[in-house]
Amino acid sequence: MTDPKGLDLTALQGWLGQKHPGILDGPLTASLITGGKSNLTYIVSNGSRDLVVRRPPLGHVLATAHDMGREHRVMAALAPTDVPVPRMFAHCEDTEVLGAPFYVMERVAGTPYSRAAQLEPLGAERTGAITERLVDTLVALHAVDYQEVGLGDFGRPDGYLGRQVSRWKKQLVSSTSRELPGMDELIAQLEGTIPTSSEGTIVHGDYRLDNVLVDDNDRVTAVLDWEMSTLGDPLTDVAVLLAYQQLAEVAPPSADGAALVTDAALAPGYLSRDAVLARYAEGSGRDVSDIGFHLALAFFKLAVILEGIHYRHSHGQTVGSGFDGIGDMIVPLVAAGRAASR
Repeated sequence: MTDPKGLDLTALQGWLGQKHPGILDGPLTASLITGGKSNLTYIVSNGSRDLVVRRPPLGHVLATAHDMGREHRVMAALAPTDVPVPRMFAHCEDTEVLGAPFYVMERVAGTPYSRAAQLEPLGAERTGAITERLVDTLVALHAVDYQEVGLGDFGRPDGYLGRQVSRWKKQLVSSTSRELPGMDELIAQLEGTIPTSSEGTIVHGDYRLDNVLVDDNDRVTAVLDWEMSTLGDPLTDVAVLLAYQQLAEVAPPSADGAALVTDAALAPGYLSRDAVLARYAEGSGRDVSDIGFHLALAFFKLAVILEGIHYRHSHGQTVGSGFDGIGDMIVPLVAAGRAASR
């Protein structure tokens, strides 16, 4: 067995054998799925079957982030709905096994498109269809009756937006050690313009194309990376999707493209931001006229997330590649948030 950093295969196999005897017998191999800049995701295989193991990042982990139980619970609850999610096998809170909580799920076939270069060979028509299905999947998520699937206590929709501003403000304090121009002003703008929350739904929290898997028939086969999911205002998910798209359009990637989280929206055929918003509004029947505040909040949240990644990377606490240049994206995100809030 070859153990990648952060994963003890012997300990994993022993624990998993108790929960699901025979599910992954024999010598194991494992690899870290590259591209993740938060929780660590591994493919574990015995040669005939692959499973996926997900655990928090190494080192500096915020108290309210990287909740393995939360991810496991929401995907298990969504299994009988129209939202495609992987099958959940087991969840472990015992940090003695791998040094952190983790869960195990099936490996779903599909590609997490993060780059325009990946989509360009498909052509504009297929890229447009993929974008439409990305939006339609979000509509399906927000249509789920969270009480019916057992998630009535998964969050508190009332006052959600105000709590989001406060939460990410606290996360910033825990995740930075430098001055960020314009950040104080953005926070003040958000705190002074919090709208009344709309009806609550399940929200993903970081919805974008590379957090879903798309198969060879351009269908969404799984929505992944639920670490920030809760019950709240559905427009926050729409705004995050639009914010990533705007960032790709106005901030050219670094030489290797790594500093930009995703530039998939630059591919020919990818729906424009107006078209994305219109398709969501039509599919969901929701009023999207107050998207400005939600966009500002989305840019603020992204800035805090990336600043946390920059902090961990600068302290040698990240695993994998693609982290160089992340810190340079924070100030442009702050500027975009201030512009959106105005």
